[in-house]
Amino acid sequence: MAAGEVRTHYRVTFAVLAGAVAAYALLQSLVIPVLPTIQSGLHTTQNSVTWVLTAYLLSASIFTPIMGRLGDMFGKKRLLVVALVALTVGSVLAALAGSIMVMIVARVIQGVGGGVLPLSFGIIRDEFPSEKVGGAVGVIAALAAAGAGLGIVLAGPIVKALNYHWLFWIPALALAAVGLLAVVVVPESAVRTPGRISWPGTILLSGWLVALILGISEAPTWGWGSAAVVGLIALAAVLCVAWVVVESRSTHPLIDMKMMRLKAVWTTNLVALLLGVGMYASFAFLPEFLQTPTSAGYGFGVSITVSGLILLPASIAMFGFGVASGPFSKRYGTKAVLVAGTVIGVMNFLLLTVAHAAIWQIIIAMFIQGTGFGLAFAAMSSLVVAAVPSEQTGVASGMNANIRTIGGAIGAAVMSSIVTAGVHHGSLPAESGYTRGFALLTVAAAGAAIAATLVPSTLRARSASSKDTMPHAELGLLAGGTLAGDQSE
Repeated sequence: MAAGEVRTHYRVTFAVLAGAVAAYALLQSLVIPVLPTIQSGLHTTQNSVTWVLTAYLLSASIFTPIMGRLGDMFGKKRLLVVALVALTVGSVLAALAGSIMVMIVARVIQGVGGGVLPLSFGIIRDEFPSEKVGGAVGVIAALAAAGAGLGIVLAGPIVKALNYHWLFWIPALALAAVGLLAVVVVPESAVRTPGRISWPGTILLSGWLVALILGISEAPTWGWGSAAVVGLIALAAVLCVAWVVVESRSTHPLIDMKMMRLKAVWTTNLVALLLGVGMYASFAFLPEFLQTPTSAGYGFGVSITVSGLILLPASIAMFGFGVASGPFSKRYGTKAVLVAGTVIGVMNFLLLTVAHAAIWQIIIAMFIQGTGFGLAFAAMSSLVVAAVPSEQTGVASGMNANIRTIGGAIGAAVMSSIVTAGVHHGSLPAESGYTRGFALLTVAAAGAAIAATLVPSTLRARSASSKDTMPHAELGLLAGGTLAGDQSE
């Protein structure tokens, strides 16, 4: 496709990418507030129904970087369509599921759609005019973050008006439409990374991710000191080391370890990990806190729908400030926006720790959280895209999204352990458990702010191929720095 044609249609392409990311983000969180409803509808146990969320996290953790790498190799549009088909098929199967096993299989299939985010970033970098890339990446990142929060808001009204099956039918219909549009509208990029899949690296990556996510997800149930949890985390550590060794020696690595060692990449990934801890944990436990009956001495006894509405300011602010991140980055530099976003995130959790006795306090905290996370997530995406060559955009942004998911799993599991510590079967958690949990999230957010200051202000992209394969080489300016030959960090 000629450059003129691509630029003529880039706004339409962006609309399709935005629709794909929004639908994927909603599927991440729609089930969280209604797991008890799904448990009742499928006649299963509480332990089994948690796999509706865990299976999705496991699958997405494995397939997100793989889909990003395949897109870099075989074409980002082609793999985007594959990801959208997987999301659609998984959603239809989940909507029709009559047993917990079918539901879990459906969620595993949906996890393949985790590639939507890195593939969208790659398409934007390859096909959009360079001056539009920063803003487009910011909006897509904001949609991904805000959509996850919006899913919690919409779950209650959908289930109340229809039933939980429509939590999957609605995204399935939207995804089917977006998939057809992607086939017609989205251009196939000429930027490719020749090679083949490193299957040993892929197997080891899958192994340590499964062991880690499974261990931390089940830790609140099995106990952090149980042999199973300790064994899984130890296995994850061993397999992760083996994966790094294999990938470092591979001629066609799934993930380039030299790229992962770039200061701009590893520092941004550390920020993603710590921010993921806070976002997922707050979205998972604040609805529970709000729905706790006042007879417990705290909480507000509100419905699922009302608790979702109280969290709505977070999604609105996350999207609004995520969109504003692009213009702010051009004026102040992307690193400055990232640091500002993480510092604002600390204020949110600090407020939740010391003041959560009134609904208006929660609402203010949610707006602050949306502001900080909207700025930070959009800035992170721009930094990662700017820090790596065009041919590695998919896998680099895929790993960044993946690390955020891992942080979320860690945050939710640790928060669950803290909140429920000492709680007997059938009794409600003590308010002090939530207070300690919010304090932990404050520490995680502070760690993210410190990590953000380590991100280099000047990014220099490198390419394994000629400059002709990098149509938007000046993208490095988005990070508030300059672009020069090889990355020396």
